[in-house]
Amino acid sequence: MLREVTEDEFRQSVNEGLVLADFFSSTCGPCKMLSFVLADVEKVCGEKVNIMKVDFDKNKKLVEEYEVSGYPTLILMRDGTELKRMSGLQQKPAIIRMIEEA
Repeated sequence: MLREVTEDEFRQSVNEGLVLADFFSSTCGPCKMLSFVLADVEKVCGEKVNIMKVDFDKNKKLVEEYEVSGYPTLILMRDGTELKRMSGLQQKPAIIRMIEEA
């Protein structure tokens, strides 16, 4: 089940394998739609990737550190190193393909 993480939880998990960070805002319509897409992605790829939801407004340090300029922004990382980034509402096949290619 997708859940929002704190900065501490993010930092503890980001260096452990494949992570997809969803930088979102609770007031953003496309972000809410992306949550449903990511729930489906998790059903398909949940064993391959840890999907973490990072609230843009509550985690300004992470937003600055990862140079996130808007939301929604997806950042795929392996062991803390950024592999790929997608901005805006994305479709399930594109996200799954990004994860499988990592």
